[in-house]
Amino acid sequence: MTEPGASPEDPWVKVEYAYSDNSLDPGLFVESTRKGSVVSRANGIGSTSASSVPNTDDEDSDYHQESYKESYKDRRRRAHTQVEQKRRDAIKRGYDDLQTIVPTCQQQDFSLGSQKLSKAIVLQKTIDYIQFLHKEKKKQEEEVSTLRKDVMALKIMKVNYEQIVKAHQDNPHEGEDQVSDQVKFNVFQGIMDSLFQSFNASISVASFQELSACVFSWIEEHCKPQTLREIVIGVLHQLKNQLY
Repeated sequence: MTEPGASPEDPWVKVEYAYSDNSLDPGLFVESTRKGSVVSRANGIGSTSASSVPNTDDEDSDYHQESYKESYKDRRRRAHTQVEQKRRDAIKRGYDDLQTIVPTCQQQDFSLGSQKLSKAIVLQKTIDYIQFLHKEKKKQEEEVSTLRKDVMALKIMKVNYEQIVKAHQDNPHEGEDQVSDQVKFNVFQGIMDSLFQSFNASISVASFQELSACVFSWIEEHCKPQTLREIVIGVLHQLKNQLY
């Protein structure tokens, strides 16, 4: 039978009628069924809530990892910026030192006016100054080499004069019977006269080219050691005949 106030469409009533013939207590069955549905609903709500709640531990881990990555990038960026700034400062100090050392960088260039010298101009002036110093160094080395040769020649002359003075002191009367300067001049004059005669006869002075060509041929022919020896012997015989 249907309870008063209950609708025939009530699902719990239908269950009660369905199991009334099997000698089951309808009240207990309905109560247990309601409790089971409430528990299942609570379990469903709990599982849904658990699945919908975010995992805060994972989020904190991801957040810290991301912040670590960002801080690492920032540190690298700052380090790179500092290194680049140091490099630029070093270059700037180098250009400033060049402008202080190179004299031409300190001279005022009227074509530029009051403008600051550019790096290209500083480098060019530095290169020019270094080349100038190289030329000056080479010139000074040549002068030093020449002076050393002169000093060496003076030392040799000094030694020779010292030997002459010493020899004269050891033999004060030596050289009284030496040939006079007049005789020496006569010997030299006789040799030059003989050479000039052959030179005048063999050399053409019509042009510089002919003079150059004739001089070499005259030297090869008339200034050979054997020819000069014969000239000197002939001059000495002439002077000997004149003096004695």
